[in-house]
Amino acid sequence: MAAGTTRQCIGLFMDIEPMKLSFSSPTAIARQSIHLPNHKYQELGSLSMNGCGGDPRAPLGVLETRTLGAAPTAAVAADRLNSTVYDLKTNSPTSDSGIIRLEVPILQQINALQWLQCQTNTLLPRCYFSGRDSADIDHSHPKLLSVAGLGSAVSFRRLRPFSLDDWHSIKRFLFKKCPLIRAYGAIRFDARSNIAPEWEGFGSFYFMVPQVEFNEFEGSSMLAATIAWDNRLSRTYREAIAALEDTMWQVSSLVQRLNGTSHCAVAVHHTHVPSKASWDSAVKQALDKIRRKNSSLVKVVLARSSRVLTTVEIDPLEWLTTLQVEGANNAYQFCLQPPESPAFIGNTPERLFYRNQLSIFSEALAGTRARGGTESLDLQIGQDLLSSAKDHHEFCVVRESIRRKLEDICSSTVVKPSKVLRKLPRVQHLYAKLTGTLQKEDDEFKILSSLHPTPAVCGLPTEEARILISKTEKFDRGMYAGPVGWFGGAESEFAVGIRSALVEKGSGAILYAGTGIVEGSNSSLEWQELDLKISQFTKLMGCDTPRVNEGEN
Repeated sequence: MAAGTTRQCIGLFMDIEPMKLSFSSPTAIARQSIHLPNHKYQELGSLSMNGCGGDPRAPLGVLETRTLGAAPTAAVAADRLNSTVYDLKTNSPTSDSGIIRLEVPILQQINALQWLQCQTNTLLPRCYFSGRDSADIDHSHPKLLSVAGLGSAVSFRRLRPFSLDDWHSIKRFLFKKCPLIRAYGAIRFDARSNIAPEWEGFGSFYFMVPQVEFNEFEGSSMLAATIAWDNRLSRTYREAIAALEDTMWQVSSLVQRLNGTSHCAVAVHHTHVPSKASWDSAVKQALDKIRRKNSSLVKVVLARSSRVLTTVEIDPLEWLTTLQVEGANNAYQFCLQPPESPAFIGNTPERLFYRNQLSIFSEALAGTRARGGTESLDLQIGQDLLSSAKDHHEFCVVRESIRRKLEDICSSTVVKPSKVLRKLPRVQHLYAKLTGTLQKEDDEFKILSSLHPTPAVCGLPTEEARILISKTEKFDRGMYAGPVGWFGGAESEFAVGIRSALVEKGSGAILYAGTGIVEGSNSSLEWQELDLKISQFTKLMGCDTPRVNEGEN
């Protein structure tokens, strides 16, 4: 929606108790039928090879990046890639496994998200990841701003929890000398919980190495294609080439700004799980448990699922474009969409960790306030956050938990700054930065499994908070509040999948938000914080979620 445009919400905003929900057209509202269809997912279909099926520690025979001559435009780059892929058919490697990346630099900076928007085949799996500005990122090579991917050369998915073997299965396709071969994906918040139909295609975790990839750098771009094969996984080299050719035939080299060309999806029906009354009850139960003498629970993060029906189909990439402008350099933007699945998108400010060789960078983020309309009001609100005893307590719980986990794995840990304000376009938080050094690269899996879930999205102690969440929440968080990001040969980076939504084909989306419950929490104020956190999405549908007054039932 264009800046300054106002629309009237024409629908009904309701709080309802859990029911079997799914999306359908707005005319189905009267039938109370608003649940997502049951999506099918092929583990080993023609589009991708599941890398989790083989020996996770067996080395690949070929790991290679081939850089072709620079091209003046994306169209010329696509022609060069097509020609090279055709030549590869007559020069088959002798190895029975491998991964080859072909890349063509482009002598102009082109927006990767706009490239992805121009790809009209939405049946292919796709991904997008835009990093956050940070002094920690290795800038020895050109700064990679964002990555868009279409099709998967190799994917990784299982229904059981992400394990060390799964990590090794991914890492065997990555190599330090091929730094831009990366696996993009996400992991469920709670792999032990049942998977709801809307999250079925994601499994317990889902990662993909894109077949066709567009990289946006500062001042330049790159178009790349990746071939992965492994005879032991029933994917031969010739089959991998044929699958890549099929995808490349569907890739458009046209890149143009599409913002504002789609019809605005206006909300006509909006439901919350839990309802406001059930939320008040859940917060009371959590506080009762926190105050119990024999309880070790200090904090629990309760979340809300808000399901929205709209007048027209939502374009998840159009939403992401708007969020990218709003997030500027202060947040990660992501999109992950397995075959025949909804699109999981987000605009999250929170880093889980970034690894550069053996160096680890993490951060603590907690406490939330809105931004002020004037500079003086903004300063006043920020000072209120800094001086709030309740928010300081919640923040310290998060920061100290992360610090202890890093100290258990890293040889050294530093916390600096220890507490400052982090200001984003619509909200501000308390923030601390933590750094450490791994003993060996395999410790990356320990860092991932130890840091997730952080107290900022789960609570403390972790297991006690997780159990309370599983008993209290009547919806599936899926990848919401889980790790979202990428693994690479020398680097890896993961954000926390908050400020996120699941966008389905048809007319609808599910918006997710959570808030920390500690001693001193007020259920109505926490409900208002949930509204604030999803407002980046609700404003795209013509209106912000109505505020809930103190004491409203």
